Parts: sequence; C-alpha cells; structure tokens
Amino acid sequence: MSLAGTPHVEEHRDDFGARLGMWLFLLTEMLLFSGLFLGYSYMRARYPFEFHHAGSEMNAVLGVTNTLVLLTSSLTMVLAIVAIQRGEKRRAMLGVGGTILLGAVFLVNKAFEWTAEIHHGNYPGSAHLATLPPGEQVFFGLYYTMTGLHGLHVLVGISVLSVMLEMVRRGRINADRFVTLENGGLYWHLVDVVWIFLLPLFYLAA
Repeated sequence: MSLAGTPHVEEHRDDFGARLGMWLFLLTEMLLFSGLFLGYSYMRARYPFEFHHAGSEMNAVLGVTNTLVLLTSSLTMVLAIVAIQRGEKRRAMLGVGGTILLGAVFLVNKAFEWTAEIHHGNYPGSAHLATLPPGEQVFFGLYYTMTGLHGLHVLVGISVLSVMLEMVRRGRINADRFVTLENGGLYWHLVDVVWIFLLPLFYLAA
C-alpha cells in the first residue's frame, strides 16, 4: 500500500521543502553581505591609515555591548526551539519574546550610536565629513550602509518573530509542527553572525 498520500509523508515533504527554501534564501543573504565585505576589504587596503583613524572614533564599548545582546538573543532563540520541540509552549513563548526584546534593545543602542555620530557630523553629505580625507569619507559611507542594512535585517527578524510568537500562542507552531520556528531561528542566527563580522571591521578597526 502506497503511503504517498498520508499526512505524515506530506508533512515530511513540506518540512524538507521549507528547510531547503530557507537555506537557499540564507545563501542569497550571505552572498549579499559577502560582496559588501569584499568591498570593505578593498577600500581598507586602499586607505589603511584613514580607516584606522576613523575606526578609532567609533564607540567600541557600545559595539561590544550590542554583540553580547545579539549573542544572548541567539541563545534565547535556541531555547525557544528546544522548548517547542518538547511541547513546552510557555517556555517557547518566553524564548521567542526574549529574542524579540533583545533585538529591540540592539536597535535602540544602534539608534543612540547613529544619533551621536550624526551629532558629530560624521554622516554622508555633511559639511564636516566633506572636510575629512577621502578614506574616512569612504569608511563612514560603508559604516552607514553595512550597519544600516544589518539593522534592517534585525527589524525584519523582529517582525517575523513577532508573527511566530502569535503562531506559538495559537498553537499553529507546536511540538509536531515547528519547522517555521526553526527557520526563523536560522534567519536570526544569520543576523548574529553578520554582526560578529561587522564588529571588528568598524569598532575594532583602529
């Protein structure tokens, strides 16, 4: 007797397709950031002293703090997935909620940092930045582009996880159907990994 039409087999196929689709999406995201990292490397090799000087003006303490925030958020995401696999709905909701909260803390810290840099005139198109050497102008241009794109990914991640939190609450994500939450966790881990690369490029560039 064929099992091709049974719910279990269909669900298995759906899970495989969802996981495969997520990994393909993550591959495109990695290619995007890899291109930016290569561009950064080329410009740093061209303007080593200017990048060194501009990096010394960055708030390394805030950069490291945000790294710890994201690393902790990855941990809460892992705990949420483990909890839902065990059927622990409340713990799963706490884990996802904690991840969302930590993501928001990261964005708030980033907003304070950007505000401080803008106050000092270190932003594209400013009169102050125009007086700096070309290499420092490139540094801050890359800084806003790359950290801004990363911040956008954090915001998207928070939005997606907020939807998933509601799905957990309603039981649509549960011990039998948790691939959606797993995929959300993979996306969030990508956000974390990208930031780990951004930290030394900008905050520890001096």
